[in-house]
Amino acid sequence: MEAIARAAALLATTALGLSAGALLPEGAILVPFWRSLQPESFLSWYRQHASLLQKFFGQVEVAAAFLAPAAAGLSWLHRGAGRHLLIVSALLSAAVLAVFPLYFQRANASFAAGTIAAGDVAGELRRWSAWHWGHGHRDRGLPLRGGRDHAAAYLKMRWATSDSRFQ
Repeated sequence: MEAIARAAALLATTALGLSAGALLPEGAILVPFWRSLQPESFLSWYRQHASLLQKFFGQVEVAAAFLAPAAAGLSWLHRGAGRHLLIVSALLSAAVLAVFPLYFQRANASFAAGTIAAGDVAGELRRWSAWHWGHGHRDRGLPLRGGRDHAAAYLKMRWATSDSRFQ
């Protein structure tokens, strides 16, 4: 059981790291690129790439949101070291995934369908960026989406070193 719990923790840590590795460039590279385009060009680009974006980012986020709780549950049952950190990671992963239907689903759909007026694109991209980095809390602290994954991955790496402070 211990080996399974450790393997699950490793998979969860990997998924959280991949999620952070995907979300940070999304906000730091894709969003500025989108904002540099004329509204019509952005909407055309987004319409063309929407399914790829959703497939990639959706799979990464869902993997983190499911693997972290699975690892937390196994670690809790086994009373493994680092189980409290896994629980925090699981809760944060679920919270980040839960925000998608609150804002991103509607905004992304309006971009993909081109139902947003060209004059509203710049403002919506500013809002999209604010939600991405802090889910509506404009430019405050670490990005919630990427920061959650970085923090969780870091904490799990520290736990994996068997440092007694993290057990």
